[in-house]
Amino acid sequence: MGEYARSLCIARAAQGRWPAASVHFLLSAQAPYAAATPFAHTLLPASPTFHTPEVIRAIAQFRPDVVVFDNAGRTAQLAAAHRAGAAVIYISSRPRQRRKGFRWRWMGLLDEHWIAYPQFIAGAPRALERLKLALLLRPRLRYLDYVMAATAAPSADSAVAAAAPAAYALVVPGGGTGHPGAADAVARFHRAAAALGAAGVPTVFVGPLPPGTAPAPGVEVFASLPQAELARRLRHAALVVVNGGSTLLQAIASGCACIAVPIAKDQQQRIRRCTAAAVARFAPLDGDAIAATALALWRDAPARAALAARAAALGLEDGVEVALGGIAASLPSS
Repeated sequence: MGEYARSLCIARAAQGRWPAASVHFLLSAQAPYAAATPFAHTLLPASPTFHTPEVIRAIAQFRPDVVVFDNAGRTAQLAAAHRAGAAVIYISSRPRQRRKGFRWRWMGLLDEHWIAYPQFIAGAPRALERLKLALLLRPRLRYLDYVMAATAAPSADSAVAAAAPAAYALVVPGGGTGHPGAADAVARFHRAAAALGAAGVPTVFVGPLPPGTAPAPGVEVFASLPQAELARRLRHAALVVVNGGSTLLQAIASGCACIAVPIAKDQQQRIRRCTAAAVARFAPLDGDAIAATALALWRDAPARAALAARAAALGLEDGVEVALGGIAASLPSS
């Protein structure tokens, strides 16, 4: 979901920059968001990574100028895009995918390699990576510090939306159900949200209610929110409780006081680097512990202000603009 949300945000911005552009997605038919994709798309039986012939056929038929592989892809797929004359862009958001992007073969096929997350989290180019870039003179390397949609106007049906800025806590568990050891992550986040609501903290919970769970007093629940609406709520929250994925960086970039909860193995180091930079606080994946950490921070306005100030001092760059710059550099000359 994180990769799709990021790609969708970039695609919308690209269409805004180039209104005549034709955008096409290749998606798994099993993905819950597939039916609602606002762009032309081809549905495959599973992830496009596992359907190389279909991907190659789609590239040959569509004849794109730019192909973006977001945290996925096979060598044959990249090669097909390269043969078709398209600029090939790869986004890596995990160490394993980053290593794939720095394989000799892949570097020869890629025009751009975008590393999700800022350097202080993802790490600067290592010695071997720098050597390969110097020898091959490709691909162009960019960091997408954070990717977030432009904010929308407040929705009319939300009491919290009408509240003064910084008047609520926002709890966003994200896609934790698919990670080993975190199958009930959403339920644990919701337990924390319910505890905050019971303590008198106006709370917004963005995620599906766990089965058999009744809405908690003081908690406004949204099964999901459009990207722009979520971005607006992030910017106006006094406190944000998130997992260690892309929403954490969106919240930090929005100047929020953040509590980060790891729901996947790769998120632990990311959260450690954020806490080391003193721009987020850690809580374990336990409903009571999350609630206790959040309530303590909610009651400590100076600590929240200090977190927000340090976040602003990071000077994170808008990854959407970075991505558009990369696309523009990859387009054929007019």
